[in-house]
Formats: sequence, C-alpha cells, structure tokens
Amino acid sequence: MNAAASFAIAEGYYQDAAATMVDEEKLITPLADFLSHASLEAGDNAAAAGQEAIQLMTAHSAKGLEFKCVFVTGLEEGLFPHENSIGNSVEGGDGTSVEAVEEERRLMYVAITRAREQLFLSHAQQRMLHGQIRYHLRSRFLDELPEEVLKWLTPKRAHIASQGWDALDSKVWGQNKTLNVGYSNKAAKRPYDIGTGVNHAKFGSGVVVAYEGEGDDQRIQINFGRQGMKWLMLSLAKLERS
Repeated sequence: MNAAASFAIAEGYYQDAAATMVDEEKLITPLADFLSHASLEAGDNAAAAGQEAIQLMTAHSAKGLEFKCVFVTGLEEGLFPHENSIGNSVEGGDGTSVEAVEEERRLMYVAITRAREQLFLSHAQQRMLHGQIRYHLRSRFLDELPEEVLKWLTPKRAHIASQGWDALDSKVWGQNKTLNVGYSNKAAKRPYDIGTGVNHAKFGSGVVVAYEGEGDDQRIQINFGRQGMKWLMLSLAKLERS
C-alpha cells in the first residue's frame, strides 16, 4: 500500500483519476499502471543466479528447499498460528477432521527444517496490523521447542513485561531511552501499562491491550492468546503481573 501510494504521488494520480491516456487507442487504469511498474521493478531488482541475496518467501513456498541460514518471523498467537486456525477444524490428508492449528504446526516444522546451519526465530511485542496496533503473546510453537536447543538473544516476554520498556531498552541497546507509548497510566489510575504481561486464574497468561471507563466501572482488555481477547472488570479480575 505504501509503494502504491508513493507511485500515485510520483505519477500525479489522484483519487478522482479513473484512467490515464497511454496512446490514442489504449486506456490504462492507475492500478494496472502500478502493477506493470511493480513487475518491471521486481525484474530489475531481482538477484541473478548465484548472487548473494536474501530470499523472502512464505513457509508454503519454502517446501523442498534448504538454506544455510533461515529467519522465521511473526511467531505470535494470531499470526503463526493464524487466528483463523485457532479452534477450527480442517479436512486432513486421509479425509479425517483435524484441528487447523495442527496444519499450522506442520507448517512450522517445515519452516524450521529449511535451515541447515542457523535458524533465527522472532516475535514482536507489538505490531501495526490492518491499520491498528496489535499486542500479541508469543506463539505456542516457540514454547513447544526444547529449551536446551534455544539461545535467547533478548529477554523472554514475561521478563520484558515485568521490567518495563526502559529496562529492556537499556539491556538490549546498552543505553537509556524512553519510549512513549501514548498512554498516561498514572493519571488514569491504570495499574498495568499497555503491553504488560499479566496472569489470570482462569484464562492464564495474557497481555494488556486497552482500557475503558473509570473508577469501579473500569474495564481492561487482555489478549489471552489461545483463549482469545477478553474484556474484564478491573476491580474483579484479580490479575497478577507475569
């Protein structure tokens, strides 16, 4: 979308522009013009055979391939496994019904076994998704990997949430820098910052997403990953920091 917007500005297209004249007999829409431009750009900037380059692909398209070094990103509940797979079923290869998340787990196996020498796995504390900031728990697939084969390059999420962003920034980057998340929690009497990890007796681990209301009627929205997104009365939730 950003590339399309930049192209529209560069080419002088506007929202009310339906088409532009290419020659006397042919009309091309702004969308078709952009797609044509994108195809040409991709061809010009594609790596030649044998050239050192990063290959960006989906886990599906990586089947049958192997690389010395592989990066698997977006390992968060709702992304990988995808939110559409959680709690749903699909038809397996033998015709039986299986949980859709099992298909995602097999895909995760495909992704990690593409690496011959080095494998990097990552998840985000927050990300912009569909125009909104989303807060996710790390993927269950990370928790299912044997601890003895993992080397954590940054603190685990629960450790991050308990220290706060300033402590994390100092530990990872070696310097103090305040990150403004756009909320005044003290002024609004909000005991947990947005993005903080919490535990609930029934729903388990989650991350704080939003607040609404004030006083005794204040509610807190928490992403519990496998249990989904929940609104809870803050005064009754009995939450604990992760």
